[in-house]
Amino acid sequence: MRTIRRAVALSAAFAFVLSAASAEAKELAGASMPDTLSVAGKTLKLNGMGPRKKAGFQGYVGGLYLEAPSSDAAAILAADAPKAVRMHFLRSVDREKLVETFREGFAANAGAKAQAQKAGIEKLLATVTDVKDGSVTTYVYAPGAGTVVNRDGKDVATIEGKEFAEVLFSLWLGPKPPSEDLRSGMLGR
Repeated sequence: MRTIRRAVALSAAFAFVLSAASAEAKELAGASMPDTLSVAGKTLKLNGMGPRKKAGFQGYVGGLYLEAPSSDAAAILAADAPKAVRMHFLRSVDREKLVETFREGFAANAGAKAQAQKAGIEKLLATVTDVKDGSVTTYVYAPGAGTVVNRDGKDVATIEGKEFAEVLFSLWLGPKPPSEDLRSGMLGR
């Protein structure tokens, strides 16, 4: 019964997670991101956007949402505060390539912390599917509730714990991001 109540509470907390509080949007490389997202009753502002580039190709544009602007990656990761990363894909990518990229990112950016969050990482990776050009995946963390994975407007998983969120967000904000342009853009630099 407790598990059911917790699931209902989490669902209610994120029911409006991705509603844009503003009609305005920013655009980069053809990808549009709303200026704000609503998370568990808080308004998060677009901190910055950047392209994920590899071998000359742009795979997606990533946007980082925070309550207050920040360019301090370590402080963002450490803060037990609402945050979100939105990935707007610019081309289709198969599941296997995405899973491989996530695994490499966790190893490069979270090390021992990733090992401690292995169950959460495996739960996350189980949600990964092939993505098509134009698909949007959003990872939203709310203190006390966890991290919701939302794909194209539909919540697909919730992973509990601030520690998991720190490991997940380190993919983009850690020392070895998918591309420096992505990290710098998300940090508003």
